[in-house]
Amino acid sequence: MTTPATAWPLENAVFSAAMLAHRLPWADAPARALGLDSLTREGAARKVLAHLRHSRCGRPVRLRTPFGSFLVPLGADDTAGLLAEGAASDALAPAVRLDGAGRRHGLHPHAPLPPDAAPSAALLRGPLAEELEKVVAARRDDHVLPWEAWRPGLLRAARRVVVGEAAADDTLLTEVLFRTAGAAGGHAYEGRAAALNRRLAPYLSDPDPRSVAAGLDRGLNRNQAAGPVVPTARAQGAPHSAASRPGEALAHTLAVVSEAAVTTALQALALAAAGVPGAADGPAGAVALALDHFPPVEAAVHPVRTRFVWDGLAVDAGTEILAAPGWLRDAAAPADAVAREGSGEGRGAFRYDGPSPLCGSATGCSVTAFAVEVAEEIVRFFTEAARPALLSPALRPDRMPFTLPPHTVRIALLGAGAGAGVGAGVGLGAVPPAVRVGSPASSAALARADADRLDRHARSLVACAAETGWNGDEAGERFRMQLLEHAERCTRAASDVRAAARRLGD
Repeated sequence: MTTPATAWPLENAVFSAAMLAHRLPWADAPARALGLDSLTREGAARKVLAHLRHSRCGRPVRLRTPFGSFLVPLGADDTAGLLAEGAASDALAPAVRLDGAGRRHGLHPHAPLPPDAAPSAALLRGPLAEELEKVVAARRDDHVLPWEAWRPGLLRAARRVVVGEAAADDTLLTEVLFRTAGAAGGHAYEGRAAALNRRLAPYLSDPDPRSVAAGLDRGLNRNQAAGPVVPTARAQGAPHSAASRPGEALAHTLAVVSEAAVTTALQALALAAAGVPGAADGPAGAVALALDHFPPVEAAVHPVRTRFVWDGLAVDAGTEILAAPGWLRDAAAPADAVAREGSGEGRGAFRYDGPSPLCGSATGCSVTAFAVEVAEEIVRFFTEAARPALLSPALRPDRMPFTLPPHTVRIALLGAGAGAGVGAGVGLGAVPPAVRVGSPASSAALARADADRLDRHARSLVACAAETGWNGDEAGERFRMQLLEHAERCTRAASDVRAAARRLGD
């Protein structure tokens, strides 16, 4: 039995420099302009990891950084094996997400989803399409779908397919969910989790039959019919099953599906619109490639609370395991990290051979399979019904970026008849012709300007709500929620005004 080796001071320094460079947004610009990807932030980190694989025979190594001392597995297989053993030994505390700047963020506690809780593809497709049609209708006159319309529209779609139609307009549910996840591991978590459970209770008491809530309700009824569950000594410290705690499973499912719908689906749509090999073959390939290149949980820290042994390596309590799939991925490797298995309904079930890229769980996450299916349906809808065209950023198949923030993606949705202007040489971003004052077209132009102002006002409200000054007490949190509610109303009003402007301009 051995203990983990410690990296040399120079290796620690180079790895730390790569992490610290994330605080400087412009640090990669010169290297990317010259095509020197190995000198970018992620490129430098991967070069160090490749060196460590060679010098340490591929075994996990302890790295000291300004953000903490981590035990870093140097390959995807070792990451999966190490975390699986830690989870089997009940030795791991809940994980936290580590962003590129070294800041730690709470992750919603993992909860399993029974295989029969998710709605079938036939039940899922109809409600999802209804919500996505509203998103398409929110695009601007130049057919661009702005981030301010995409994010709230896809969060609404996630609430509908997970919690039910009655929850589609419940924007406060999503905000409470995100605030609860952010407080995970802190003193405020219990209170926020209780508030989240109260928010979910009405939807579980009368569930929408085409939602995950209905499947969890059926599981709860079966569990009650079978009699009370008596927790064993081992189970008392482990997460409850979805059948006994449906609220936790529903909250976890909503968190993961929201991330997949808002972030992964848009990245996959951008890859498909750019014709990137693998992504252009279909929605499944596009989503798999997006998760492989841009995992939402790029790096997760798994604290070790009790000692365990993996493959002859002793991992002591107090160690923090850094699982970084975004850095461990070989840039030249194909996007085959996702294995598809057939199911009885012919649906695509997904198995990840390591931590979930969507929730950071130590082992496979059943919710991830459903979230991936939702993301695929989103990509399928837009590629078949709206003919997406990627405007920015420019994606080259031979030189993919290391990160693709969803708010930087600009996609034009060219519906039926929209391509005529492009074919005539007008262009997607062309300025519309002048209109006569007092005409319906002039009113439409004024309405579009008002909608833009509403969007700007919504963004300023969200920025105000993000200030840390509201964190002190419950009154501050109430004010923050009110600001976010006002921002959501402004966004909805802007969408309605744009719809009216399109009607006037017809």
